[in-house]
Amino acid sequence: MTYATYRATMAGVNDLLCTVNLMSWDARTVMPHGGTTARGLQIATVTSLARDIATGDAMARALDGAETELASAPPHDPRHAELAQARQGIATLQRIPAALIHQVAELKTTAHAAWVAARQANDFATYAPLLTRMLHMQRQVSDAIGGSHPYDPLLGTFEPGMTLATLRPIYTTLKDALIPLIARATAAPAPRTDFLARSYPVPAQKAFALSIAERMGYDMSRGRMDDTVHPFEISFTRDDVRITSRFRETWLPGGMFALWHEAGHGMYEQGVSPDHSRSIFTTDLVNLYAVGGASFGLHESQSRLWENRVGRSHAFWTLHFPELQRHFPSQLADVTATEFWRSVNQIRPSLIRVEADEVTYDLHIILRSEIEADLMTGTLSVADLPAVWATGMRDYLGLEVPDDTQGVLQDVHWSQFYVGSFPTYTLGNIMASQFFAAALTQAPIAQGLQQGHYAPLKAWLTDHIYHHGRRYTPGETLLRVTGSGLNPSPYLADLTAKVDAVLA
Repeated sequence: MTYATYRATMAGVNDLLCTVNLMSWDARTVMPHGGTTARGLQIATVTSLARDIATGDAMARALDGAETELASAPPHDPRHAELAQARQGIATLQRIPAALIHQVAELKTTAHAAWVAARQANDFATYAPLLTRMLHMQRQVSDAIGGSHPYDPLLGTFEPGMTLATLRPIYTTLKDALIPLIARATAAPAPRTDFLARSYPVPAQKAFALSIAERMGYDMSRGRMDDTVHPFEISFTRDDVRITSRFRETWLPGGMFALWHEAGHGMYEQGVSPDHSRSIFTTDLVNLYAVGGASFGLHESQSRLWENRVGRSHAFWTLHFPELQRHFPSQLADVTATEFWRSVNQIRPSLIRVEADEVTYDLHIILRSEIEADLMTGTLSVADLPAVWATGMRDYLGLEVPDDTQGVLQDVHWSQFYVGSFPTYTLGNIMASQFFAAALTQAPIAQGLQQGHYAPLKAWLTDHIYHHGRRYTPGETLLRVTGSGLNPSPYLADLTAKVDAVLA
């Protein structure tokens, strides 16, 4: 057995997981509803096959042979890290029963379809029994992996090294800063936003938003954009990276910013080195997911960076508002670029997370994280979720939740067995500001953003983050790129500056 044998075996696992991604994309975009049950079985079969190969004797022998072959290679040879990462992922994967992995994979497609139906019907009660079953399975996964708190194993699968004990002080720091910042912003007169709810034909929205995404650097020759209920990005290697969005004719910002968010994810995947394709550096063995991003949080840092640090900046709209007006001349005839910039940065508590402003967004995440942690310990039951959700929205954002669709049913994550993933959005926000601050020290990047030239920023992010795939952990990446570990201060400085500018 040789290193080449190991790479070929791992490539086979990645191929299978890319196939799962393709089937999942199809199920969430164009598959007819009648295909739900069969698709769940297909995904379960292929996922289980990938798991069996990853944990099988042939992979073990290939790893042994590769380690023997590389015994004399220099310590800094990246192949050592590759083999170590594979062994670590396989060891964790082996702790999760094969039957449980099959059951989870089979249920995902059915659960997603059930969530879509419950959301459309505004009926949490019909979805609750299935969610109860899914959470029981998530607890089984948590027990199998093991941790000091039942939430930690799930959180750690999405953000390696992160625990609830580490997360809570971060949340406290954010709440202490955000709550008074929100109070100051909401006490000021609201900017004009009436024009955002005018009639904007969806094809023209898509044309504008996609042209900007391509200008940012999303490569349509290796991608595509489709409609879905809940926007997402998914890849089948760096050469086929697909994004989705959700457009509404009478709410202009929603589809645009969702598309740029997903394009940020897409650029990350498209930017991974070709050398890492079909390797452990593009394979998440624990979640059995083909992905080039080092963690969900690091992935979110890129989507939030392009969406917010770039897409909601004053310079951005000074440059691109005339183009938006050309798409919608009558709707925006009485609006200035600054008025539009203020409108899409309005700081007001809102019900829907994916449409929340930057300053209130993390309170949505904190609420979901607290709920998930209580669900995992069993101190909160599924039946009580709508009431707890409503109480949390009232306490954190001062809002009354009118129905399940705008409350507990708004997010797709639990239907995809993504309990533990919500904190990665806030972690991504924090990292985005750290990376952006580091990037702005480069004069061509700062100048480019003022001129609408995004290639320098895209190139810097590719060199420092995208190119490496899963080679480095999030902590290693932060230290290597910014010189420090996770630090909320730059993020809070960005939010404070945004409030100051919008209220000026």
